[in-house]
Amino acid sequence: MSTILVTGGTGTLGRPVCERLRADGHEVRVLSRHSPPFAVDLRKGGPLLDRAVAGADAVVHCSNIRRGDKEAARLLIEAVRLAGVPHLLYISIVGIDRVPLGYFRTKYAVERMIQGSGIPWTLLRATQFHDLALQLLQVLVKPPVMLLPKEVRSQPMEVTEAAARLAELAAGPPAGRVEDMAGPEILTFDELARAYLRASGRRRRRVEVPLSGRVYRELRRGGLLAPDRAVGRVTFEEFLARRFGS
Repeated sequence: MSTILVTGGTGTLGRPVCERLRADGHEVRVLSRHSPPFAVDLRKGGPLLDRAVAGADAVVHCSNIRRGDKEAARLLIEAVRLAGVPHLLYISIVGIDRVPLGYFRTKYAVERMIQGSGIPWTLLRATQFHDLALQLLQVLVKPPVMLLPKEVRSQPMEVTEAAARLAELAAGPPAGRVEDMAGPEILTFDELARAYLRASGRRRRRVEVPLSGRVYRELRRGGLLAPDRAVGRVTFEEFLARRFGS
């Protein structure tokens, strides 16, 4: 079996990727800031990064770095190239080339860096994970009135389904841009909120607020959606039922 390095291997996505790879018999190296023996800050690189990539058959880049993402990608690409790793796989987001968020622009730039690196690569885009939708709702529920963006839809998916696909891709040859992955259903934020309130047993008045600007115009157009790639099976309500035990 292969030796596969997973950056961000202790995170929301990286952890199930590592678990799936191990279950499939691969040797897994976990790289994160606080996970020895490869406790590496990708924004700084260094000899420990070089050791982490040395001899790897593939590198799965799952790190989610809000500040310094491009510098981290540059250092990782350089280390992968020098080590002669034959496969670099990147997980990205559906709609990053449509929705003009600063974070999306950075992720899109990293996509282009990898594509132009000269390293054989695979790129998978996925819609937002259920966990992210839940985190957002847990913030929105704090005030007495739950303010929700009007006419904005989401297509969340189960993180373990994306992890399984990444593990499958990492074990295979570089495939370039592969087909996107999206959740099984498209929901408005009001529908997400109602499902969350039912599952958590909380009560809030919900108010949908119309928004303006380029970002929200693209969100209302469905910039984060991939209706033709609804390959996920776990619904948001099923995710919530497991999370809250209902």
